[in-house]
Amino acid sequence: MAEPAAPSSRDGLLSRRVAWDVLEAVAAGAYADVALDRALRRRSLAAIDRGFVTELSYGAIRWRQWLDGWLDRLGKVPARKQPPRLRWLLHIGLYQLLHMQRVPASAAVNTTVELAKQGKLARLAPVVNGLLRSALRAHEAGEQLTLPKEPAAALAQQHSLPLWLSRELLGWCGQDKAESVARAFNQVPPLDLRVNRLRSSSDLVAALLADHGIATAPISGCPQGLQVLEPAGDLRQWPGFNEGYWCVQDRAAQWVAPLLDPRPGQRVLDACAAPGGKATHLAELMGDVGEIWAVDRSPGRLQRVAANAARLGCGSIQALAADASLLGQERPEWNGRFDRILIDAPCSGLGTLARHPDARWRVTQQKVAELLKLQIGLLEGLRSLLAPGGCLVYATCTIHPSENTEQIQGWLQSHPELKLHSEQQRWPDPTGGDGFYAAVITAPEAV
Repeated sequence: MAEPAAPSSRDGLLSRRVAWDVLEAVAAGAYADVALDRALRRRSLAAIDRGFVTELSYGAIRWRQWLDGWLDRLGKVPARKQPPRLRWLLHIGLYQLLHMQRVPASAAVNTTVELAKQGKLARLAPVVNGLLRSALRAHEAGEQLTLPKEPAAALAQQHSLPLWLSRELLGWCGQDKAESVARAFNQVPPLDLRVNRLRSSSDLVAALLADHGIATAPISGCPQGLQVLEPAGDLRQWPGFNEGYWCVQDRAAQWVAPLLDPRPGQRVLDACAAPGGKATHLAELMGDVGEIWAVDRSPGRLQRVAANAARLGCGSIQALAADASLLGQERPEWNGRFDRILIDAPCSGLGTLARHPDARWRVTQQKVAELLKLQIGLLEGLRSLLAPGGCLVYATCTIHPSENTEQIQGWLQSHPELKLHSEQQRWPDPTGGDGFYAAVITAPEAV
């Protein structure tokens, strides 16, 4: 996927100011996508400038530790002791110099210095100028950061990962695989579409998009999947969107619903369903014939499920705001009712770090431990709802073994009547696709 072009000359300074605002908001606790959307809504920017803001802010957040390494090398004050506002501004400048080849070095330096002057850092503007010019000279000379000798620390520095995750990654999959996964974490993810088989076909959608200058390619292993090769403009304006011919869904997520092997006329429960990507996929696979309950704790998020289902023409989906782990108690008439249950469990999301640049700085080992309790609560709470001979799929978008294989192995030991039909762990791929885990579990037939 091509790097966004440099911003227009008119809005070059404003674009960088917006990216700076995003970095500050994320550092204060905001989610990157929310902070970016909020910042862009406050400004009137051309499409090219919006793309630049997205790449600059997401890139600087993603490469935070690596950029700090350069600050430690070039500056007199270590990065973590810099005033936060100055630190994020320097990240804006350094990322442009070291990562965004289409940005002229002079523009990167001069705009960053000007932002310092306008942003109440005028007395530090000479420091900003000097540090960035030192970085430019080092970059032009082909210099690289000196990596620590310890493997985990080196991996963390080179690929901008928290040290705890780097250590875990090496333990999970070894040096070579860890390097590949770390590279995938730092790729701008491709845009994947899922064609709605109820209303269209992959060939038709590909042709419609091509007529509008949007090139796509089939996705291996995803019969309904198309990768967009060169995204352009607002997706809501693309042909086929309003008609419900397609939706956006990563290829890894597209692999989950078919694991349930849903059949027309069956009763299906999708726990933790919002925003509805897998629920609508299930409806499409069932020919929209049957009963699908999309359950989520958030009524607000369920509105997105309803909106997506309506646009895609999925009339078999019913939404319910509830704690899925308590359904066995609150709806006893549902016990033994569902032929298929999908538990798209809350998880650390470590398989989606390319898609969520701030997630690597949010997830901690303590948070993982807290999530384990939620996951087992869902498994225990939904077990009674599975019909004899039914199928349950437990899925996450993480690569942490304790949330995946270890979680399922421990749970099945407590339920020997259930059988593990299959399981798979996919790792993030530098060529595209999030990491995810799925276990297919079957209940015994009625005696």
